[in-house]
Amino acid sequence: MFGNMADMMGLMGKMKDLQSRMKEAQDQLITIKETAESGGGLVKATVNGQKSLISLDIDQDLVNPDDKEMLQDLIVAAVNKAFENIEPKIKEHLQKATDGVLPNIPGLDLGGFMK
Repeated sequence: MFGNMADMMGLMGKMKDLQSRMKEAQDQLITIKETAESGGGLVKATVNGQKSLISLDIDQDLVNPDDKEMLQDLIVAAVNKAFENIEPKIKEHLQKATDGVLPNIPGLDLGGFMK
């Protein structure tokens, strides 16, 4: 009976360790950056691992009031591509941060801890 209690205490300690590592890993996500472009490089968007747009570069040639709709489309495309490209980096960062804390459980997605 006491063996199970010790196992339970050990597991709870691992969960606390996991939580602190996840918090630290989430704080570090701000340092992970991804830049994507659209319009052949005319619009560049840079996002970080906390899913914030941190920079937007628009080529001077695109700044035309008559072509506002195209510019908006290119901005949306670049931003969405940057967010799409950073997803695997976020996942990899969080997996590395929690490596060895819990046994590798297939299908366990730690992304839910980020919400």
